[in-house]
Amino acid sequence: MKDNSKFRFDIWGIITLCTIAIYILFLLYPMTRLAEQAVVDSQTGEYTLANFVKFFSKSYYSDTLLNSFKVSISATALSILIGTPLAYFLTIYKIRGKAMLNILIIIASMSAPFIGAYSWIMLLGRSGVITSFLAKFGINFPDIYGFGGIVLVMSLQLFPLVFLYARGALKNIDNSLIEAANNLGCAGIKCFLKVIVPLIIPTLLAAGLLVFMRSFADFGTPMLIGEGYRTFPVVLYTEFISEVGSNDGFAAAIAIIAIIITTVVFLTQKYISNKNSFALNALHPIYEKEPKNIVKPWVYLFSYSVVALAVLPQLYVTYTSFKKTAGKIFIPGYSLNSYATAFGKLGKSIQNTIIIPMLALAFIVLLAILIAYLVVRRRNALTSMVDIMSMIPYIVPGTVLGIALLTGFNRRPLMLSGTMMIMVVALIIRRLPYTIRSSVAILQQIPMSIEEAAISLGASKIKAFFRVTVPMMASGIVAGAILSWVTMISELSTAIILYTGRTKTLTVAVYTEVLRGNYGVAAALSTILTLLTVASLLVFNKVNEGKDVSV
Repeated sequence: MKDNSKFRFDIWGIITLCTIAIYILFLLYPMTRLAEQAVVDSQTGEYTLANFVKFFSKSYYSDTLLNSFKVSISATALSILIGTPLAYFLTIYKIRGKAMLNILIIIASMSAPFIGAYSWIMLLGRSGVITSFLAKFGINFPDIYGFGGIVLVMSLQLFPLVFLYARGALKNIDNSLIEAANNLGCAGIKCFLKVIVPLIIPTLLAAGLLVFMRSFADFGTPMLIGEGYRTFPVVLYTEFISEVGSNDGFAAAIAIIAIIITTVVFLTQKYISNKNSFALNALHPIYEKEPKNIVKPWVYLFSYSVVALAVLPQLYVTYTSFKKTAGKIFIPGYSLNSYATAFGKLGKSIQNTIIIPMLALAFIVLLAILIAYLVVRRRNALTSMVDIMSMIPYIVPGTVLGIALLTGFNRRPLMLSGTMMIMVVALIIRRLPYTIRSSVAILQQIPMSIEEAAISLGASKIKAFFRVTVPMMASGIVAGAILSWVTMISELSTAIILYTGRTKTLTVAVYTEVLRGNYGVAAALSTILTLLTVASLLVFNKVNEGKDVSV
């Protein structure tokens, strides 16, 4: 194989430079403008740290940072406590209905977080179904609002991510290790805690990072059920919205603080994970066995209860979408009025939810396969830069990216604010890493000699890549593309910043209808979004039959 450590000005060299230019224009430039806005006084043009001093000197703002850490750490810990044993049970035990449980867990992981918050309001709100039912028996059950509710909703939304990571790691554990532990008297819970968990710690750290980042950046859940409990993304959003048209330097400063925090958390996790990483090779994979009579009821109770709680919000939202409404109130009986209203008044948002992500997905697939090739086959300083830049959106909260794009493209010659294009750009930048990672993983398994053989037979480098290599990468590309698609159609944090009346998406429509109290219409829109998600997952399973779902 030829040495690819040096940059060569050929077709792939040109693609490398073009890719860097795209990231500079649509990621680094907006982020630089945001940073400039945070440290430059809009009146005098002088550099100042007044916006940062204001944030940390006033407890109203600094407390939100502490609140977000409390919520994120609690949600991460609870997600790991739920997802890890669930993955263990569904890996080592024969459980009836396991296939259905796996599907429901995946569906729960792909739903929009704020929809769970909205449905729990209907279940455990002050006038919720469960709250009202228990009140009849004199039981005053705590409502869903505040810190406890936020952690509950986030944990039930995010534990499937831990489950998927942990299940993949468990399948790489050699069963002989467990047998050896059992022979030495270490079995059951003791074996799980002392043998299994230490073996999958690096995987749990990776899953914990993803859960922490998502919960820290979650805007919709605390906005809907936080009430007096303010979190960082909510304050960032409210400050930005309230300061549009005047001095938005303070909102920019909050955004920069968010980026610094998520970067520190990301690098810390990477350091700890790399320090504790080791390879697992399952020569004798774990085989399923029937749970013992003593533990069998508990295994079934835990597995089915957790999955039921995870999917309960979506099931109830679907149910209420068919209930009759009189104005904003549900009344006895069933009808399709909510769907009629949804398609009549908000049909454009349904179209946008398909059109905007589809446009973004076309660019994501093209960019992902090109970047994957550069990262794997053309390793040099510039392609390493592309690799690093492609992962920056992974640590930038969606609300922050939305604000950065508006800040960067709200004046000529690149006046993109208020257009569909800025929504497409935001989705591309945000969700491209998913498809890049899966494409890189599959390309690393394809020998370079196959491509070199095509070139030796007269094919150009670019033709050999697209005609020979890309078809072999199909499964990895499709896997990443479906995951990118599912997260795009449920995107809220970026869309809520960038949308206009013409570019409103389903998630924004659901959010605004919930705020207005139109729960019937919100339920109908949520059900449509869920159906889109399920249909996408069915396509994913079809093209990846026999393979595990990875995040």
